[in-house]
Amino acid sequence: STALSVIKCKAAVAWEVDKPLSIEEVEVAPPKAHEVRVKIVATGICGTDDHVLKGSIPNIDYPIIPGHEGAGIVESIGEGVTCVKPGDKVIPLCLPQCGECSFCLNPDTNCCLKTHLHESQNLMPDKTSRFTCKGKAIHHFLWISTFSEYTVMPDSAIARIDDDAPLDKVCLFGCGFSTGYGAAINTAKVKPGSTCAIFGLGGVGLSVVVGCKSAGASRIIGIDINKDKFTKARELGATECINPQDFKKPIQEVLLEMTGHGVDYSFEVVGHTDTMVAALVSCHMGSGTCVLVGTPPLGSQLSFDPLLLFTGRTWKGCLIGGWKTKDSIPKLVSGYMEKKFNPDVLITHTLPFDKINEGFELLQSGKSIRSILLY
Repeated sequence: STALSVIKCKAAVAWEVDKPLSIEEVEVAPPKAHEVRVKIVATGICGTDDHVLKGSIPNIDYPIIPGHEGAGIVESIGEGVTCVKPGDKVIPLCLPQCGECSFCLNPDTNCCLKTHLHESQNLMPDKTSRFTCKGKAIHHFLWISTFSEYTVMPDSAIARIDDDAPLDKVCLFGCGFSTGYGAAINTAKVKPGSTCAIFGLGGVGLSVVVGCKSAGASRIIGIDINKDKFTKARELGATECINPQDFKKPIQEVLLEMTGHGVDYSFEVVGHTDTMVAALVSCHMGSGTCVLVGTPPLGSQLSFDPLLLFTGRTWKGCLIGGWKTKDSIPKLVSGYMEKKFNPDVLITHTLPFDKINEGFELLQSGKSIRSILLY
């Protein structure tokens, strides 16, 4: 076999916090043992990438190539890789599934011990980088860095998908769609006939709406301060949409009045501590479940009255929709191919990769749900 060579390609580098991404030529080293090099075809812009630019994600080293919601084709594999082969269509996994740790062996969690919450993923497992730019090593993000046309990841962070899957659509399954849909299906386990409230109607919040609808919820209340999101929310299954700014009283009081004793399930998909508490208060005092889906700001603390839980509310967290990623994301893509759900409507903008900063402006201004970048 011929020795694999370094590939030169373009990537978006965050050189430091609070600076726009800079499109650079980078060198991408070949994959080592148990690593895979992938040609990224399409990648979405997620709120978490925006957090990286703003410096509000724990344990991130700069300079870094962000991006974690992509889809591509395997270019080459390192020694010992058996799960994929060159030419396979794949989704890089921002939450790995090593299949061997105590968490992977436990059916009740998807939080693999190789995840960034346990182990830094700014470098490959051997503590070196595969990216170089201007003679300088560049950090990886969540081991997958999809804002590079070619990227290298460990084989625990990649899943093979259907050969005929459209990569410019299914890249959403890498994070946004899977996260929201799974929050309703896996974490909340929404029951038919129930009432749900979703705080935040971005790409992930709207995916929660899809999950609640497919679980058979009878009332789905969407909440956002940007009423431009309401049309899409209704199209996907929201039965009512409300803007907290239209009321004199706190939104939790409005929800209690609308429902009697609160909703059966509430979802916080904003990542703000005040909406987290509001979402808890607005779920049924005796049996409500509140699920935290939005990423909380670095170092934030919650202050709430413990009596809120005393009467029977449940507060739960949820990472990538509770899916064991390597097992589940290919099945979700197959479900999409069988038309079980259609996240295509979440894609509001498709841009060439060079316009990545424009994509972030669309996200920050609330003009986009999901922008997809094509190389």
